[in-house]
Amino acid sequence: MTTDKKDLVKRSSDQEIDDFFEKMSSMPVLRAKSGRGRLIFALDATASRGPAWDRACQIQGEMFSETEALGGLEVQMAWYRGFAGFGVTPWLDSSRDLIGWMDRVSCLGGQTQIENVLDHTLAEASKGTVNALVFVGDCVEEDVDRLCALAGKMGLLGVPAFIFQEGDEPRASSAFRQIASLSGGAHCKFDLSSARQLKDLLAAVAVYAAGGRR
Repeated sequence: MTTDKKDLVKRSSDQEIDDFFEKMSSMPVLRAKSGRGRLIFALDATASRGPAWDRACQIQGEMFSETEALGGLEVQMAWYRGFAGFGVTPWLDSSRDLIGWMDRVSCLGGQTQIENVLDHTLAEASKGTVNALVFVGDCVEEDVDRLCALAGKMGLLGVPAFIFQEGDEPRASSAFRQIASLSGGAHCKFDLSSARQLKDLLAAVAVYAAGGRR
């Protein structure tokens, strides 16, 4: 890759980050009814994401520390892997508990189950307040129209999806952008070299879910 192409990729990445924060800054400030914001944190744990999963386990504490002054945050982790393997945790209120659950999960080959993630988010939202969904993944192997229909329902309920895409797979990029848009959220790409960047982005969403604005 030439220097010019590298600069072009960097500018594109920087613009996406700017667009993400601009989108968040225009969203209304939430007020959690229970005193704590609630965030569903969903991850693709299929085989292709093994290295990124290990990195993600190291950066979750900031999601909680950034929200303490706003009353705190409750997070429910959801993940899929293998053959029809889909799991969720109880609602957690500390980074130690979240990391403990992540340490128990290992990546296993299988197809994406984003529909299960969106279905679960809608089910939780119907029980009470869910302020946002964060999804981290790299691939979409499902019917995009079905996913978009569920994302639209999330938008009607006021539950935005913030989607962090590892890599640059074109079909996934298109699907993730549509899901984020229909739900009222935002989409952003990252790679394994941008751990600090991902920390900041996740912390920003956590602050939003807890009722503040960065």
